[in-house]
Amino acid sequence: MNSQIIGLRKVINASGRMSILGVSTLHDSVVDAIRVGGQSYVEMDDLIEKSGQIVSSYIQSESALVVNSASAGIALSVAGLITKNNHYLIPKLHQVAPLLSNEVLILKGHHVDYGAPIETMVNLGGGQLKEVGYANGCSIQQLEAAIHKQTVAFLFVQSHHCVQKNMPSLVEVSEICQKKSIPLIVDAAAEEDFTSFSHLADLVIFSGSKALEGPTSGIIAGKNEYIQYIKYHLKGIGRAMKVGKESIFGLIQAIANYQTNRNNIDSQLAQLKQLEVLSQFDGIQVSIQSDEAGREIYRARIHIDPKKSRLSALQVVKKLREGEPAIYTRDYHANTGHFDIDPRPLLSGDMEMIVEKLQQILGGK
Repeated sequence: MNSQIIGLRKVINASGRMSILGVSTLHDSVVDAIRVGGQSYVEMDDLIEKSGQIVSSYIQSESALVVNSASAGIALSVAGLITKNNHYLIPKLHQVAPLLSNEVLILKGHHVDYGAPIETMVNLGGGQLKEVGYANGCSIQQLEAAIHKQTVAFLFVQSHHCVQKNMPSLVEVSEICQKKSIPLIVDAAAEEDFTSFSHLADLVIFSGSKALEGPTSGIIAGKNEYIQYIKYHLKGIGRAMKVGKESIFGLIQAIANYQTNRNNIDSQLAQLKQLEVLSQFDGIQVSIQSDEAGREIYRARIHIDPKKSRLSALQVVKKLREGEPAIYTRDYHANTGHFDIDPRPLLSGDMEMIVEKLQQILGGK
């Protein structure tokens, strides 16, 4: 079966590993592992334990748990830190959470909507989100003063979606959390360096389907004590977030692949170079940009001057999306005159199609 059989449009993803486009494509070896998992019976508790050991060894954390998404990882982490190992409170989470310490601190500049509001996931886990600072900055003094007896955790979001300027760094937040004995959760869903967070945070959350290019899944890694608290909720709210055996098998294979096939910067830059031909059009400027959040990612930025070109950036990305095939770009700043092309999700022949379509649109065809 292919996507056209069920009536779906063909999509070229030049936006990034985005959930709205299915995140990633899977390597044949990952598909094979999913098939093996899907066609096998296993003892799920044993699989959860053994897969956690494999993942924690790779991430270099004390313990780990595979869940069905990074979003579930946020909710379950908060739930675990609220109820700890109290087996009376765990099944009654949402009845008792308002009566317990359930405040989760977050920098205001990190309070984002990544496809769902991050506050929704905290609330789902029984927590109440409390913003610290302002959208354009937060001081260390503000952060320290926000911590009190109702604070159960600090949630730090490592993402390009967040405000980067005038915010305390992860290292600074980690030092304060250690000083105040407050558990630190890091949402690192789309990060590509999986071993640089465990020494700073008590719990770290990754997507299994973004950088790892595995099936839809998530990873919570961190201290043994906190991971155990979270596991208790697998028979509570986590029942609605359970991950299938086939996804766990696929994720383990994706991790093995990632260890031997890291992101190729030279390949990214070679693909992006093909877009330079667009500079022949009046009002079009092509430049190479590094990732705003510091990851080893490069993208082509296409600037459009509507005074010299007959179209605006917003009109161009709209035409690309509505074409056949549909081409999705990274268009967060299209209203200010530019959009980006991310080469990482592109399949064979995609870049050539993008260049051809842009030439047609910019040339007035």
